[in-house]
Amino acid sequence: MYVEQLYTNCLAEAAYYIESNGEAAIIDPLRETQPYIDMATRRGAKIKFIFETHFHADFVSGHIDLARLTGATIVYGPGAKANAQYEIYEGKDGEDFVIGDVKIRLLHTPGHTLESSTFLLINEQGKEEAIFSGDTLFVGDVGRPDLAVKGVEITQEYLAGLLYQSIEKLKALPDSLIVYPGHGAGSACGKSIGKETTTTLGTQKATNYALLQPDKESFIKAVTEGQTAPPPYFFYDAKVNKLGYEPVDEVVNRGSQPLNPDAAEALIEQGVTVLDTRGAMEFEKGFIPNAVNVGLDGQYAIWVGTILKPETPLILVTDNGKEKEAVLRLARVGYENVKGYLAGGIAAWTAAGKKVDVVNSVSAEEFALHYTESKVLDVRRPGEQETTGVIPEATLICLEKLEQNLAELDKNEHYYVHCAGGYRSVIAVSLLKRHGFDNLTNVYGGIGAIKETGVPLVQPEVAV
Repeated sequence: MYVEQLYTNCLAEAAYYIESNGEAAIIDPLRETQPYIDMATRRGAKIKFIFETHFHADFVSGHIDLARLTGATIVYGPGAKANAQYEIYEGKDGEDFVIGDVKIRLLHTPGHTLESSTFLLINEQGKEEAIFSGDTLFVGDVGRPDLAVKGVEITQEYLAGLLYQSIEKLKALPDSLIVYPGHGAGSACGKSIGKETTTTLGTQKATNYALLQPDKESFIKAVTEGQTAPPPYFFYDAKVNKLGYEPVDEVVNRGSQPLNPDAAEALIEQGVTVLDTRGAMEFEKGFIPNAVNVGLDGQYAIWVGTILKPETPLILVTDNGKEKEAVLRLARVGYENVKGYLAGGIAAWTAAGKKVDVVNSVSAEEFALHYTESKVLDVRRPGEQETTGVIPEATLICLEKLEQNLAELDKNEHYYVHCAGGYRSVIAVSLLKRHGFDNLTNVYGGIGAIKETGVPLVQPEVAV
């Protein structure tokens, strides 16, 4: 038996490859299918099953393309067949699926969604060895119960009650089981997911706040309070995963068309948005006016999905050789309206004599000398602000809600903008510049560097 976790940091997502005696299964594959096919080919195995723990909201799964290319059967849990607009096998609670000399047992664990399921791995000796828990159980957390709310009957509290029953079902399994979750830290599918990407069931029983609740009512309260709004693209992706999609290779090829500066400028004048995917340090030196910066060196797809709508037409600016990667990573979250990329990058744009804008930035040390002379904008999440403290009298608006709360800011004031480390603050500056805020200064290193300077920090009062 062979098990491998395939973890993708930018989405905080884990897919899994399971193999025994020449047969393989994939759990929750990403949009691009070739890595799974290559792995099976390299190991001399045939992909037999594609197990989906639920209809994902945070990424577009590769299950449809993978089934088409390999002939594997797509397996979902109870209730999925009514929603999938393509061929699937709807498994039953407790049903076993044979892969070589091992079995995968489907355990229906609704709560995150109604069809959510956990897959129990039973090894060659018939021993229960691991669970692939999807978005039901994470390291330090459980799946959010608000994504499948529908009407007055299926409420967040109703789903949380189902999740409680599902967690009790899992708690009855042996403590020794390895837990392979669907996500790690940074995913919005839970509110406080730990940094580890594997754990044991015994560890979670002893440390996970949700599993330590004494009763159903306490559990419902604990998992529903403090939930931030899900990123807007979640509901779009869930729909795509139910309805189906076109092959990812076609999407990537269509979006990877080179555009010379004049062609790019013509599209910009028609209202196409420029998405600059370079790192913050490069972006700040010079960028196309009104471009949005979301660097490939961070949680690129998640942040694009948070601040831009899926239907937004895009032109990409990338580092040389990163064009297809930028398009593919957008396709992973269902963003397919890419018109092309700027051939030659920003150097070609400036060589053509076209205008650029810049970001003003200062070190944390310089900020410490002058921050009392201006206003401060902190774009971290409320939980982060509570943990480390905030600069006195700072305006607190998390990046996710920045464009909805521009009325809280004054274009006539100068703002120092910071986040935790510098990635989000430059995204924020680029968004603010699109809305006519020009008197902005980014702070290198964010609060991590600021607190080393001795600037006083206080507990936040009101955060947006």
